[in-house]
Amino acid sequence: MNKPKILVVEDDEDLLKGLRIRLQAHGYDVVVASDGCAAVSVACQELPDLLLLDIGLPVGDGFQVIEQLRSLFSTDIPIIVLSGRDPEHNVARALRSGAQAFFQKPADNEELFAAIRDVLGEATQQISG
Repeated sequence: MNKPKILVVEDDEDLLKGLRIRLQAHGYDVVVASDGCAAVSVACQELPDLLLLDIGLPVGDGFQVIEQLRSLFSTDIPIIVLSGRDPEHNVARALRSGAQAFFQKPADNEELFAAIRDVLGEATQQISG
């Protein structure tokens, strides 16, 4: 069985590295992009099972990325937004745009991974190792 592939779109290099390490430790394939334009390009090339998306990005913000991906794909790639922007103004907008969940940075790891498993339709079993 293939590992689920997650595209992490984040412009903070330290956060990107940490997310990549944690996701790989949980058994996911991880591809990355650090700006909005690269996010769309990588999504088209890699066809990820899930997008973990920051909103505040250079070269096209996360909302533009969602809009472009929705226009390019006949089926929606599930999206979880992970953002440092004001949740009061962005949670509803992200969910209206089609995101399945919104997490404020720094996100609680257990809650984030529970949402990832839920969105991917995985069992909530712990991975032993």
